Amino acid sequence: MNDEDPGGSGVSDQVHTLCHSCGGAGMVADPKPAVIGGQARAVDSGRPCPHCGTTGQFPGIVPPV
Repeated sequence: MNDEDPGGSGVSDQVHTLCHSCGGAGMVADPKPAVIGGQARAVDSGRPCPHCGTTGQFPGIVPPV
């Protein structure tokens, strides 16, 4: 049981929308060409999401427009 939630419901009283660009991860794919072990491959290091700023969510209800 959590002291902050005396009812024990585990549901937040705030509404958040997952970022439509990164799916809530806070990072988007940023593949780069590379040679690894003599073979050409794509390395995905990722970069911060330009829409949500790495939080992965927006406050309130935000439709995907």
